[in-house]
Amino acid sequence: MNFRISALLLATAGTLALSGCEQPNPNAYPNDPNARAKNGAIAGAIAGAGAGLIFGKGDRAAQAVAGAALGAAVGGAVGHSLDQQAADLRRQIGDGRISVTNTGNTLVVNMPQDILFATDSDHVRPALRNELSGVAQNLSSYPDSTVQVVGHTDNTGTASYNQNLSERRAGAVAGILIGDGVAPQRIQAIGRGEDQPIATNQTSEGRARNRRVEIIIIPNR
Repeated sequence: MNFRISALLLATAGTLALSGCEQPNPNAYPNDPNARAKNGAIAGAIAGAGAGLIFGKGDRAAQAVAGAALGAAVGGAVGHSLDQQAADLRRQIGDGRISVTNTGNTLVVNMPQDILFATDSDHVRPALRNELSGVAQNLSSYPDSTVQVVGHTDNTGTASYNQNLSERRAGAVAGILIGDGVAPQRIQAIGRGEDQPIATNQTSEGRARNRRVEIIIIPNR
């Protein structure tokens, strides 16, 4: 291994080690529209360097550096695309009760079930169809992804009833997205029932948060 490659590898490893000391936090710079792209590049570089060391042939140092560069490019591109799609989604969804969260690997559209459905119903309220049409338009504009539509309930009632209701509600939302032009092979409807609460079920406010449909957008890589 020559000196220049050794030095470059050490510099790369040092940078990645410093980056990996703390979990990337895209919310640390709320005014930076490229936060996810930067974090994606860091994560991609770490993965690429490891892959280069493990699978590379010949000069492993050079392979690690090359892997880091390629991983950074891929990770940065995915992060940038998610940043753009999230911004577009927020513009296309006019209801402030619906949130769009960029996790760095996925986009999660959180739609409270109380605005989507009447009690015990799996029929989407007509007023929310425009919001779902906006999501469908966005998905059609960004076709290189798969989509999970996941229904959740609180723990009121029996677990079996809640499971069935969550499945029916996820299916209803998925059906509207497909009806608005999203390719059906991209979409999977899933019911989680009461199994994945995000708040306590001991209060009415917590139960309301737990009743939700999440549209999870997963980029194809």
